[in-house]
Amino acid sequence: MNFDHPPPPREPLPVTSAQILDGKALANRLQDELKQEVYEWTQQTGQRPGLAVILVGSEPASTVYVRNKRKAAHAVGIADQLIELPAEITQAELVAHVDRLNADPQVHGILVQLPLPRHIDGELVLRRIRPEKDADGFHPMNMGLLALGTPKLVPCTPLGVRELLIRESIPTKGKTAVVMGRSNIVGKPMALLLMAKGPGGDATVTIAHTSSVDLPGICREADILVVAAGQPEIVKGSWIKPGAVVIDVGIHRLADGSLCGDVDFAEASQVASAITPVPGGVGPLTIAMLLRNTFEAARAIVHSAR
Repeated sequence: MNFDHPPPPREPLPVTSAQILDGKALANRLQDELKQEVYEWTQQTGQRPGLAVILVGSEPASTVYVRNKRKAAHAVGIADQLIELPAEITQAELVAHVDRLNADPQVHGILVQLPLPRHIDGELVLRRIRPEKDADGFHPMNMGLLALGTPKLVPCTPLGVRELLIRESIPTKGKTAVVMGRSNIVGKPMALLLMAKGPGGDATVTIAHTSSVDLPGICREADILVVAAGQPEIVKGSWIKPGAVVIDVGIHRLADGSLCGDVDFAEASQVASAITPVPGGVGPLTIAMLLRNTFEAARAIVHSAR
C-alpha cells in the first residue's frame, strides 16, 4: 500500500505492553462447544454434517491448510472428504466436480481451496457452489445477504474476528473501526460485520486501501484496527492510536523462515491495548468458523428437507 505523507516522528513507546488476544485458545474453546452441538444434533437427526474440500494441484501452503481443516472437522464430528485434482484440470472438469457435490445429500458444505491455477476462473467456480452449501461464505448471494443485514453463511475470517471481539468483551458499539484492505474475502465483509447492528457491531467504519490518502493518519483514528493489507509488517507502531485494539489478519513467511503479519508486532504491541499475534491469532479462528458454517449449513439443509 502507498501513502502520500510519511508518518510523523516516532513518539516514545509506552512501557506497558498490549494484551495478547489468543485466537488459538479461543478456537479450541469454540471447537469444543461445536463438538457437543454436533454430537447432540447427530443423535437427534441421525445425520452427520458433511464437508467436502476440493484441492487443485499440490501447492505446499494449500496442502497444509487443507490438512488442518480436515483434522479440525474430524475432531468435532464433521464427516469430511477430500477431492484432490491435478493442477492441469480443465474448467469444465472442475465445475463437474462441484456439481456432483452440490447434488450429494451427504455433503452440506463445499470448500474450494484457493488460490486456483491461473487458467481456472475462480469466481465462476465459487459461484457454481450452491449458496446453502457455501462453507466459505463467498457466494454472491451470501455476500448480498450480509450486506442487507440478514446474513446466513458469512466469510470465515471476518466471522472469526467478530467472535474474538465478542468473546474478549471488546466494545465495538460507537467505536471508530478502520479496516485496511478491501478484498471480498476479508475487507468488505469485515466492514459489514463491524457496522451491523448487534454484538460485535454498531461501529463507525472506514475502509482504507491502496488509493487512500495518508494511511497512517487514517489508522491513527481507529479504536479498532483490522489489518488485511497483504504486505509484511506495513503497519508500524506510529500508525496506531494509543490504546487501540489491533487485529492482524496477514501472515507471511520471511526469508529466515519465520512468520509475521501485516503489523509490526514488536512496535504495535507497545502502543495497542490488545493485539492478535501471528501465528496463533486470526488463523485458527478462520478454521473454527468454517466448521461452524458447515454445521449451520447442515442444520438448514436437513430442516428444509423435512
